Amino acid sequence: MATPTPLSRLLTVLLTGVLAGLVLAVAALPGNLLLGFAAQAALGNYAALPDALRTPATPQRSYLYANDGKTLITTFYDVNRTDVELAEIAPVMRQAIVAAEDRRFYDHGGVDLRGMLRALVTNVSEGGTEQGGSTLTMQYVRNVLKTDPNRTAEERDAATAQTVGRKVQEIRYANALEQQLSKDEILNRYLNIAYFGSGAYGIAAASQRYFSKAPAALTLAEAALLAGLVQAPEAYSPIDGDADAALARRAYVLDSMVATGAVTAEQAAQANAEKLALRPSEQANGCAATASGRDGWGFFCDYLRRWWVDQPAFGDTVAEREQALRRGGYTVVTTLDPKLQKTAQQQATGVYGYDNPRALPIAAVEPGTGRVLAMAVNRHYSLDANPDGQGNYPNTVNPLISGGGSVAGYQAGSTFKLFTMLAALESGRTLSTGFDAPSRLPTRYAAGSDDSACNGQWCPANANPQWMDGYRMMWDGFGRSVNTYFVWLAEQVGQDKVVEMAQRLGITFRAEADANFAENNAANWGAFTLGVAATTPLDLANAYATVAAEGTYCAPLPVVSVTAPDGQRLPVGDPSCRQVLDPDVARAATDAARCPVGQQSAFGQCNGGTATAVNRILDGRPAAGKTGSSENAATETFVGFTPQVAVAGIAANPDDPTDLVGSAVQARVIDAVARIIATAVDGQPEQAFTAPSRELVGTPRRPVERDPRTTDSPLSDLRRWFQNRG
Repeated sequence: MATPTPLSRLLTVLLTGVLAGLVLAVAALPGNLLLGFAAQAALGNYAALPDALRTPATPQRSYLYANDGKTLITTFYDVNRTDVELAEIAPVMRQAIVAAEDRRFYDHGGVDLRGMLRALVTNVSEGGTEQGGSTLTMQYVRNVLKTDPNRTAEERDAATAQTVGRKVQEIRYANALEQQLSKDEILNRYLNIAYFGSGAYGIAAASQRYFSKAPAALTLAEAALLAGLVQAPEAYSPIDGDADAALARRAYVLDSMVATGAVTAEQAAQANAEKLALRPSEQANGCAATASGRDGWGFFCDYLRRWWVDQPAFGDTVAEREQALRRGGYTVVTTLDPKLQKTAQQQATGVYGYDNPRALPIAAVEPGTGRVLAMAVNRHYSLDANPDGQGNYPNTVNPLISGGGSVAGYQAGSTFKLFTMLAALESGRTLSTGFDAPSRLPTRYAAGSDDSACNGQWCPANANPQWMDGYRMMWDGFGRSVNTYFVWLAEQVGQDKVVEMAQRLGITFRAEADANFAENNAANWGAFTLGVAATTPLDLANAYATVAAEGTYCAPLPVVSVTAPDGQRLPVGDPSCRQVLDPDVARAATDAARCPVGQQSAFGQCNGGTATAVNRILDGRPAAGKTGSSENAATETFVGFTPQVAVAGIAANPDDPTDLVGSAVQARVIDAVARIIATAVDGQPEQAFTAPSRELVGTPRRPVERDPRTTDSPLSDLRRWFQNRG
């Protein structure tokens, strides 16, 4: 014990004199007069108490669970604390804390005059501050005021200042609380806020931190140990402090419990003979603390956190919303499906390993609700350093799946042809709209820096002329992914209409160049239909989910429910949906989207597809989708859907767009997405797609509609075949 300085001795004596005089004066009053004085002093005080004392607003950690409501993803906290009811705390724990801190708790009215006087006399005679004389109620007042999140830092510091004014205020507040709350209510509140060391606030956190159990399961020896920590949590903590000191304090508490009659001397001796048997556990904090082997869970968690800070329900500012997540004590049931997430992570890492610079970010969304069911990528969600030269792998916390921050996304190639088809159908064209698609199509748009220029004009080509060229309608144009057909179709509709359609279905332009083009020059964005704008698997999956839901767009949603500590359910878990397409238009697009996956349209017009393995993997279950390859196979994409789920995966190098993933990986991306879909629908009833009306089908075998800029004849297929062979 440090030797007190002359100044501290003087202050202690002065403080002792003032309080001792007050105590002696009050103690000398007759009993009835004393009671009357106390009642008079407390009259009306409860209403004047700080809000935090009347309605506790102490910080608590928030819990994030998977969609089963049981599988813990992680917790968020500034203070590791969770409230529990008194009935959830072992009786020996309640008895131990009373014996350790306030033996006369059930006898006084918030202020123990006898105990305070004894402490004052002892401290003066021994020249220190060994005894404080504070009751549990007074300690509770102090703990609340020093942790109240609604107070300033200066106000919180004042709650522990060694001044007469602070002590008198503490006495008044304690007396007022005792007039309104039962002893058990006060004890419950105290046990939920007391600091037990090693970062654990409240008995629930302490039980988990030291013994990995609920407070209801504490033994006598464990309860006595925890109760002994409160006096000097950091010094006595057997994890971070002095284990011998903790055991000495345990013995003191057990002796005190014998003195109060809570336990017998024999029971105390037995407990005191027990060896220190800790089972410490760290409480996960934040997205980087998700369990090992659940890397994708961290990316989902990060997406939820980004979503959270955009919700006005949690505060007026981003800072307030962040604080609400870490201090609000919410129970959050998320949309994450553990089984589907496991499959998605296995598939993502099966295509590329964790130490590969290339990545396969994957997202799964539920049509009709927007609920995000899975988010996976072959990366560890971690702040750990990477080897030299590996800036973003194997560890990263960048939102590779959802986009945001520095991540604009990746080109998704021909998957954007869906938006052209929808815009055309909405404008009155039918699925039977035909065009004799040439190998290369001259357009009115100026050529870029690539080699597809024709006399200074942009003229895109088909990737496989032998298989793609010729007379096409929307069915086989989409199924065979015919570039020249869709560039021509976009010109007929208007590129600005196609861009607007993509935005309507939730495609966000995060790259500055894309955003500028969309806002200022969309009508001249000729290559847009070929998927040159950056997007993310989440945006893409949700756009296709809108079609699967027959034109109902739902904002991506990571939560099923958010419940406050008082049991109130906040109105943030309900899907936010609106009809953005005529259902018949969506049905028509779906009918054509069955061609790529090797299935047949309702009108028998599919004659080839780029992802026919899907039909085999799903065993013929109704499905639809689209492949996409960007220029020179820099990225490879597949998005597939059923009425129950939409899944998108994009193979890319997030750090280096010039690193071409190559067309060979497309088959593996298709296989990965299809197997995730298979897991999602496993055990669910098979659902068929609704066929579109005849009005949007048109006449499948209509005359060839020629573009005046081409000189193709019906024999052009054969001529082009020979030209490409040469």
